[in-house]
Amino acid sequence: MNAYGGPGPQGFPAGESVHEPVGAYALGLLDERETAAFEAHLAQCAYCVRELGELAGVEPMLAALAADGVPAPPRQPGRRLLDGLLAETARERTGRRRRSRLLLAAAAALIVAAPLAALAATGEDHPGTRTPEAHPTSPAQDAFFHHIADKVAATDPASDVTATVGTEAKPWGTHTVLELKNVKGPLKCRLVAVGRNGEEETVTSWSVPERGYGIEDSPHPRARTPLYVHGGAAMERSDIDRFEVRTFDGRRLVEVDA
Repeated sequence: MNAYGGPGPQGFPAGESVHEPVGAYALGLLDERETAAFEAHLAQCAYCVRELGELAGVEPMLAALAADGVPAPPRQPGRRLLDGLLAETARERTGRRRRSRLLLAAAAALIVAAPLAALAATGEDHPGTRTPEAHPTSPAQDAFFHHIADKVAATDPASDVTATVGTEAKPWGTHTVLELKNVKGPLKCRLVAVGRNGEEETVTSWSVPERGYGIEDSPHPRARTPLYVHGGAAMERSDIDRFEVRTFDGRRLVEVDA
């Protein structure tokens, strides 16, 4: 009989409490026969499971002691059974660790984002600083200068708006890039491809702010830069007769031959 009124498990001396080997098991001090006997008991004893859970911090302390020259136990206890039995006990501890990791990640994100936010807050309102741009040029501007060679330009004598249209034949139709200068807003505009058969197709559309685009003598630095936009037409390149820049109310600002 053991100290709790039950027979001692096979593998332990008679009269020894079946709960006493918890500490020795956690430290890895039991031999194979004793380990097997205690694990058989552990599978049915909630008390020992809780006790073993409380001793879960022993292993890190032993590792620290070993680093200081204190000999470690001859072996570590089997973790497969322990992991299964301590699932409930470990769930809350794991939740706390997960919350801690999330807090650390959030803090790291704030540390990284803070300088970027401060940098983004600076610009024309603060002399000597400028807001960094994600790209030195827009995709349309890059295509206009580096990828499309076929370009035609025209200036409307009435509106004084200048447009240069670059075209590129594609399997699906025609890739089109527009450079627009000397246009003032506020306006909403579209680029229209007109076919040789009179068919019309809107290639792309945009809005013009009050300061405008491509105005060389503008006091606003951004207004001196032309507008670059691109789009696509389902028409084949050879079927397009001309391009027209029109306002949404139908006024033609400039016409460019294809």
